[in-house]
This record gives sequence, C-alpha cells and structure tokens, in this order.
Amino acid sequence: MTNDHGRVRVAVIGGGCAAMSAAFELSKPSHNNRYDITVYQLGWRLGGKGASGRGPAGRIEEHGLHLWMGFYENAFRLMRDCYDELGRDREDCRIATWRDAFKPHPHVGISELSDGYPEDVWRLIVPVDDRDPGDPPGEYQRFTLIDYVIRIVNLVRALVQETDKVAAVSAAEAVSAKTLVDLVRKYTRIGETISLTVLSHLVSLLEPIARNVGRYPTAAVLKLLSIIGRSVHEQLNVVAQGDRTAGHVWTLVDLTLATVRGIVKHGLLTDPRGLDPISEFDCREWLRLNGAAEESVNSGYIRAMYDLVFAYEDGDTSGSGAQMDAAQAVRSIMRSLFTFRGSFFWRMQSGMGDIVFAPIYEVLKRRGVKFEFFHRLEQVCLTEPDAQGRRMVATLEFDVQARTIDDREYQPLIDVDGLPCWPAEPRYEQIVGGGEERRAGRDYESFWDRHRIDEKQLVAGVDFDAVVLGVGLGVIPHVCAVLVDSDPRWQAMVQNVKTVATQAFQIWLDTHVRDLGWPSEGATVSGFVEPFDTWADMTHLVKEEQWQQPPKSIAYFCSVLPEADLAELDDRDRSIREAQRDIVRRNAVRFLDRDVGALWPLAKTEDGHFDWQRLVDPRDRTELRGEERFDSQFWTANANPSDRYTSSLPGTARYRISPLDYTYRNLTIAGDWTDCGFNSGCVEAAVMSGLLAAHAISGSPDLDSIIGYDHP
Repeated sequence: MTNDHGRVRVAVIGGGCAAMSAAFELSKPSHNNRYDITVYQLGWRLGGKGASGRGPAGRIEEHGLHLWMGFYENAFRLMRDCYDELGRDREDCRIATWRDAFKPHPHVGISELSDGYPEDVWRLIVPVDDRDPGDPPGEYQRFTLIDYVIRIVNLVRALVQETDKVAAVSAAEAVSAKTLVDLVRKYTRIGETISLTVLSHLVSLLEPIARNVGRYPTAAVLKLLSIIGRSVHEQLNVVAQGDRTAGHVWTLVDLTLATVRGIVKHGLLTDPRGLDPISEFDCREWLRLNGAAEESVNSGYIRAMYDLVFAYEDGDTSGSGAQMDAAQAVRSIMRSLFTFRGSFFWRMQSGMGDIVFAPIYEVLKRRGVKFEFFHRLEQVCLTEPDAQGRRMVATLEFDVQARTIDDREYQPLIDVDGLPCWPAEPRYEQIVGGGEERRAGRDYESFWDRHRIDEKQLVAGVDFDAVVLGVGLGVIPHVCAVLVDSDPRWQAMVQNVKTVATQAFQIWLDTHVRDLGWPSEGATVSGFVEPFDTWADMTHLVKEEQWQQPPKSIAYFCSVLPEADLAELDDRDRSIREAQRDIVRRNAVRFLDRDVGALWPLAKTEDGHFDWQRLVDPRDRTELRGEERFDSQFWTANANPSDRYTSSLPGTARYRISPLDYTYRNLTIAGDWTDCGFNSGCVEAAVMSGLLAAHAISGSPDLDSIIGYDHP
C-alpha cells in the first residue's frame, strides 16, 4: 500500500536505538524517497533507555551508565554514517565527527569480594590498537564458532606461556590422532600435576585440533582438556594463597578452558545451530558442568559479567536470582574479547542524547522524516482474519499529551555552547499552557501519568501502510493487548522474556578521584557490592557542562532495582515515580555512607561516614548540610515499563520473535527484546534489530551486511 505520491507511509513508534536505526535505514537516500516516515514519541525527547538531558548547570543527566563496546560494529557504522552526513564544522561545533564523539576507554576494574565485602579491585588496561569499529570487516573478523575457539585457545596459550616461557606447537606440527591418544594415555597414568612446560606444550596442541575438527576422537580431546584442567586447578590452588595477579590470570585460564570443554562436549563445533543448544543452561551452571573451579565460577570476572547486563531475575542479587543464558553469555564474551576494534570500551564525550540521538534527529529531519512528540501509544488494534487467516494492524490509538502553541512544529533541542542537546525537561515555552503544565508537575515519560489533552487514531491505508513497533518490551502487554490475547506466540514471549528494573545515580564532587584514594582516573569498575555494583569515573564530562565553579570529579553508579523493593508501591498512583525515586535515594545514601569507602578510602570523615560536603550543588545552596546535600545530585529509578532492561534468562531465547516475522502483514517489531542475532540488552542488539525491521519493510539492508547476524 502507498499514498497518492506512490510512497509507503511508515509509522515508527518509539525513539530508542532500535526505532531510530529502522528510521535511519528506511530514510537513506538510496531508497529514493520511497518511504514517508513519521516517528511517534512519548514525551519530549528521543532516546528510550538511552535518553539523556541537560539539567541545572548544563549537567548531563542519564538514565544510567552507557559505555559502547569495541565490537558494536553495526552501531558504530550507523553513527559514522550519521556524522559524515551531518557534516558539522568543528569551527561551529566541538563534536563534529564520530572521532570527536567517541574516545577509546581501556581502563577496566573488577572487584573481588570476601564474605560479601570488597577485598580487592583488579585494575587492568586493555591494549588499544589503531583499528576502528565500523570499518569493513577484516580477515581476522570471522564469526564462526571454530574461529572463536581458536582465539580462545590462543588466549589460554598466551596466558600459560606468560607464566612459563616455552615455544608453541604450530598448526603444521599437529600431532596425529594416534599420537594424541597416546599422549592422553600417558598423562592419565601419571595422575599428578604436570609441569608448566609440559602444560604449555599440551595447550599448544589445542589450536591444530580445533582447526581440524572431526579428525580427532572427541573422547581423547575431552580427556586432554581434563588433564589440562586438572593442572590448571592445581596452579589456581597454589597461586590463590599468595599472588593475586597470578590468581586472576589462572582464573581466566580455568574459565576459558571450561568454555572450550563445554563446546567440545556438547558437539557445538559441528552443530548448525551454533551455541543455541546450550541456551537452556545458566552460564554459571554450564561452567560448573564443564569443570570450572568453584572459585572461578564465583570470581569477579563472572560477577562483573552478570552485573554489566543486569542478569538478576526480578532484581534478586542474593544468589538464586543470578541467571544468564549460557549461549548468549559465551557469545558476548567471544565478541567482546576477540572482535573488538580500537578499544575494549569506547566512551562518549557528552551525554548519549547529545552524542547519539541529537545527531540522528538532525539527519532524519534533513531527510524529511516527521516527528510527533507527546504521543503516547495506547493500543495496537488488529483487523479480523482474512481468508488465509492472516491479520494486520487496523488502527493505532494514541493519547496526545500536549500541543504546541499555534500548532507549530515542536523544536526539541537546545544549544549548549554550540552543541545541540536534549533538555532534561520539556521546552514548556512552546507548549500550550506550559506554565500550568510545569506547575502541575506533568511527567510526560511516566507510564502512570495518564494526563492527555486529546486522542488520535491512525488508520491503516489512510495514515500508514507499515508499522515499526519500537517500544520497550515492558509496554507490549499494555499496548498490544488484542495481539497478545489472540496470538499464543506473543503470549509466550511476554510471559517468558522478562525485564528488570534498574537504578542509577550520579554525583559531582569537589575533589579529584585520586584525592579520594583511588589510584588512577578514568576507571570503570564492576563486580562491586550491592546495591550499586558498577561505578564509572566520568570526570571527562566536566568540560561539557556549564558550571560556574566546575567540580573536580563525576561518578556514575548503577545496578538492578530489586522487584521486592517495588512490591509495596501502588502502581495506580501517579506519584509512584517519586516513591520509586525515594527507594533509589535511600539505597544511594546508604551505599555512599557504608560501602563507597572501599573504592574511595579518603572520602570518609574521621567518624567513618561519607563526607557529604564534597558534593557540589549546581545552585550553590550553602544551607544544605550533611545527607541533605545528596538532594542536589541526580538519581533515577528505571521502573517504567518502557525503561526496564530486557533480561537474557536461560531457556527464554526460543520465545523471542524476530523482526523478520511476517505473521502480521503490515507490522514489524524492533528492540533488543526481539530475536535479532545478539539477544542481549545493549545498543548493538537494538541497532541490529532496527536494521532487521528495515529489511522486513524494504528488503534492505542485505542480511549478510549486518555484522554478527547469522540468518537462517
């Protein structure tokens, strides 16, 4: 279906990474203006879970902590294309290119706990190279499981050889199957720890074995891995008592060996489904089944991985709640360790709204994409089944939250020293009755604030021909009630693919992080204690804000928000958002007063409490004393249905629905909750899903061009 000008009318609902990726792809000049695109967005800004805004003193206020990883190939390619097309002049705008927007961030910290309290933080710098994410894939960027296993084996070999300098066996010197069996028999009989030199040689055999999968008996390969693992466990027991750095190295060796053992044991190297057969297991459970030591399974490495993806069902961090799909965990580890380019982490040089969503908005506007802000989707309504039993979207029902004066187009961005940015609140001066709306405390982004001034209905064939549904998974049961009630697959998806609430806070301090007792600047630390297990030093953003007396450091903290904390709140009350924020405030105050001293030992006063006077108030209110000074900082509860993080729980991947599902003729979906080839809550997954949604409508981009997507 098309409009009178032969163009396909596309309604894109939502403003997060997935929806914007779909709009960006469909509006590309290569489509010759075929698609007439309108974006319908709740509230006043784009961004979804990645939205940010400028608050008092121009400070950046985020939904949480956002770092980009060096393997985000599709996401970086989108942003590079966006900045190239935007063509900013650095004389006018300090963030003119993608290289201005993103900088390598190699500093990583992993916290080790003892009896639930931080005992040690292992700080490391992941080497930076001169490659760029988003470049055309190189020869080294192959994504087959065999290639990943070879990289894992090479990592193990390098770590072992770092401990014991010996030569490696090359692929040309690969042993025969008979020789391998003889070696296994020999070392099985020895039955004791082998020397490091012999261990190094045995590890070096694994690469040619992986390259020639099928040539060697599986039983012999598994036995060889067990012999190596036995020796690694012995080394781990020895070094764990003394050298902590060596202990970290041997823990990593143990975990990677368990991964290889599991891949071989489950026959994944020859299984056309790749890693999918192990998606029923929790990652820790799978590592234990494949011989990883208990100390390794409970190490900071694994805890940090769970923390970074909020892998706690219902926000329960006590133990049993820690759940993560083993297939996605292994896929994430392999992509992040072995396919990153330039840097393991990349750090944005302003808020995510400024760096990602303002440039995308500007490019889309230039291309003719229309935006309808203050539109809250209420229901997706379907037609009756046709003769073939197929249905389609009949209407889209919206509540209109606000109108602009004289029905002018809403201008959402503000200028911050030459940089287009999103404000932290609506631009009330453009809204009819803006002063009254502000005084009424309207929360246009809250699911519980049902205020509206009008209703709007879009009709298929009149207002749209295709729909990209890019809202968060938590909203689906509310806005797709008819679809969920009538389609067993959608019922199964919303019942099994779960989401979790998150919490975050930011503080601005009058003290350098080194003077707080932390040995270096620029760190990102995970695996820390609850209620805030991840910290990032974001001091580099001071120069982007507008302080009269600039703070000397900025810290972001985030974690899951336990469902148990939210259970007593009345979700019918529009003040629920403040009640949720009160919970986060209490958690943050308790964390700063009780736990942050393990990171910053000099941030405490003589009586052992956090020194609240170090917090910088943008309004410079000297009357705020003690804990009251925290009220000048920023914190958020991401418990809105649209803000909740999508979990990758064991056994749930099969319930995800693909954007390429054509059950409903004029509907495709987009979001990190879809089956997109990388089923994890992250920017890369959202962009991949958006590209798939664009392909569902236009046949473009070519599926082979979506990096890391293994389509059927």
